[in-house]
Amino acid sequence: MFSYLAPEERVPEDHPLRPIRRMVDVSLKALSPSFDEMYSVYGRPSIAPEKLLKALLLQVLYTVRSERLLMEQLGYNLLFRWFVGLNMDESVWVPTVFSKNRDRLLEGDIAEKFFAQVLNQARHADLLSDEHFSVDGTLIEAWASHKSFQRKDGGDQTPKDDAGNPTVNFHGEKRSNQTHESTTDVDSRLARKSGGHEAKLAYCGNVLIENRHGLVVDTELLQCNGTAERHAALLMVEQLEGNQRVTVAADKGYDTKDFVKEMRSMNATPHVTQNVKRAGGSAIDGRTTRHAGYRISQQKRKRIEEVFGWLKTVGMLRKTRHRGLFQVGWVFTFAAAAYNLVRMRTLLASPVGAA
Repeated sequence: MFSYLAPEERVPEDHPLRPIRRMVDVSLKALSPSFDEMYSVYGRPSIAPEKLLKALLLQVLYTVRSERLLMEQLGYNLLFRWFVGLNMDESVWVPTVFSKNRDRLLEGDIAEKFFAQVLNQARHADLLSDEHFSVDGTLIEAWASHKSFQRKDGGDQTPKDDAGNPTVNFHGEKRSNQTHESTTDVDSRLARKSGGHEAKLAYCGNVLIENRHGLVVDTELLQCNGTAERHAALLMVEQLEGNQRVTVAADKGYDTKDFVKEMRSMNATPHVTQNVKRAGGSAIDGRTTRHAGYRISQQKRKRIEEVFGWLKTVGMLRKTRHRGLFQVGWVFTFAAAAYNLVRMRTLLASPVGAA
């Protein structure tokens, strides 16, 4: 009839969430001043930001597809209640109230600060390389359909046979980002990863990893265009701390003369895969490729695909459930912080600090 066991006693000591919770608590303690600025001392009490952020982290770690389902899980899942910090008799939040409070975290740019605190712990644990990096980008499919991609001037609109789900025949129509935009998500752009793939409404998500353990050190989410990945790479490399020369590995899509020139002007050696089929030849010559470090960078840069794979499967970013450049960017950075926490748990558990 009655149980006197606390949730802490029900979670095994070797459960993988325990080290993650410890790292999260350290990060949230450092963010306490930021939380104090966001919440007023007057009015009805809101959801504690620490609990709110832990709940959002659980949603990413356990691939919970909606916040309504997350609230359901918090109602009966003892492990989830322990991680968030809810007592057994404490009521779970209403989904709409939870979503409204989550928007407050978006306005406070907490994802960037949380990501920085997680990265700071990795730096103190000597898990980061400050010399060798890799960069790449991927398409994050937008929460918008091709039907929503309509002419900006509103012309050539056929009568709708169904207001809720009209039939749209756009075959044979020339559609581009210059003449069309999505009525559902105006920030998304029609793009495709390569010539053999179909075009989708998407965003360009970019990450910069360090080559020692593959931890994400920076993220950038931009609107898709022909130069978005290279532009994001320059932004992230420019924000690296220190004045020492670094190496930045990338695939052949970054092999352009302008990009290589800009990288070298920022004291970064571009270890870019040579695109020998490019008109005019590769921008990388034997002065770079002859070094053993170039070959090592080409091997290490492939680890960035592990990040994208995790973000799109576990982190639910194959197709985002948010709209707008700012909100999608917030979720992208937050999911990257979650990836780092999982990776750091594995690295810190290893006796040699490597995995």
